[in-house]
Amino acid sequence: MANLLVVDDDLSMREMLDVMLTSEGYEVAHAEDGATAIRMLEKTGFDLVISDIRMAPVGGLEVLREAKKRRPETLVIMISAFATTETAVEAMNEGAYDYIPKPFNVDELKQTIRNALARRTLEHEKEVLEAEVKKTYHFGRIVGNSAPMMKVYNTIKQVADTRANVLITGESGTGKELIARAIHENSGRKDRPFTIIHCAGIPESLMESELFGHRKGAFTGAIESRQGLFEAGDGGTVFLDEIAELTPALQVKLLRVVQEKAFKRVGDTQDIEVDIRIISATNKNLEKEVIGGRFREDLFYRLNVIHIDMPPLRERKEDLPVLAQYFLEKFAKEMGKSIHKLSSYALDMLSRYDFPGNVRELENMIERSVATATTNIILPESLALASYKRAETQAKTSGVPVNFDIPPSGIRLDDVLTQVETGYLLKAMELSGGIKQQAADLLGISPRNLRYRLEKLEARRNGSTSDAKA
Repeated sequence: MANLLVVDDDLSMREMLDVMLTSEGYEVAHAEDGATAIRMLEKTGFDLVISDIRMAPVGGLEVLREAKKRRPETLVIMISAFATTETAVEAMNEGAYDYIPKPFNVDELKQTIRNALARRTLEHEKEVLEAEVKKTYHFGRIVGNSAPMMKVYNTIKQVADTRANVLITGESGTGKELIARAIHENSGRKDRPFTIIHCAGIPESLMESELFGHRKGAFTGAIESRQGLFEAGDGGTVFLDEIAELTPALQVKLLRVVQEKAFKRVGDTQDIEVDIRIISATNKNLEKEVIGGRFREDLFYRLNVIHIDMPPLRERKEDLPVLAQYFLEKFAKEMGKSIHKLSSYALDMLSRYDFPGNVRELENMIERSVATATTNIILPESLALASYKRAETQAKTSGVPVNFDIPPSGIRLDDVLTQVETGYLLKAMELSGGIKQQAADLLGISPRNLRYRLEKLEARRNGSTSDAKA
């Protein structure tokens, strides 16, 4: 139970509060004046303090300040027979939970204490939950709490502080570089270089020199000796992105680096030894590349000591809301915009999209949406989703066929218009998956108008059913 401190220079008041609070199951301590209360606060932490205001020489407001100074989460309820608006305002400004004038209703005081302690419990639970959510949703700069991502996090924790080489596979845009950084930042090499080598981004003619460096005069234009990326990364982690793009000749040279942690600069005869950990990444199936003769089998096994496969975004849709919110807050801050969240309709649209470009596509999409948004919330029209646009086009071009021929016997125009309206309503609801906001957007009407028309349609259907039964 909660630990309470009663502070009052009136003995009868202290005794009355003691009986009342003890009967409620609280642990109760007493202080006959403010100075005693402050000394007790220095030694013991209390969940809640009930203090009179007018006491000499140390008043209740000083007790309040000391309680909040030592433990800001301590709840303080002020009581006084000399209540004024000014003292009440001052007490609340100093952090009091409530201000109750004497004489007070015992039941009301009990309820006030219960409410205060309940709020404190809720706030504590909220803080714990937020800390857990933050810890779980974020692993370094990686965001996600789905089962596939939790598996990735566990692997990172297990292997980060080892020397084992890691191969990260996955589609483009899944965040392979972030995984490599997380491994490095959770290892003993975190204070050493993290060197990124884009194997497909360096011209083949320059790749060997970029990786291994060269000696002065080794080739035309080599006017001075130069370190390569492996040498510059000594002591740290080297990340080889798009490893499958290395030529067969460079694969041979890389194999020696992986095996012996040694290499020669271009045009040099002396070995250079380095202490590096190698993390590789590719969006290709390296086993198929080995079978096809495009990647060395011995190099593959040297690189693939630890394998991490990054799931595509379509396989971890439960991470979409937190990823989208993360990017929204990031870009809103960068652009100085007051945009707080995505609308539920926008999130629903995202959940129905396959994201062929994965997390990178989502990031670009949210950045564009924030840049073009004119409201403080991201609406569906701000999101450029290919599948949604296809649905919108389909809705405009595949409506109910209308025959404008009029037979000799004539037509009932109201019936024809009703059929057309019914066809478009049903088609829009089908294309939107039952999401009324999206259906209204497809039809160019307001959600209220759509609801009205759907209610009329349902009424017509119920009326037809009743007529048939009759």
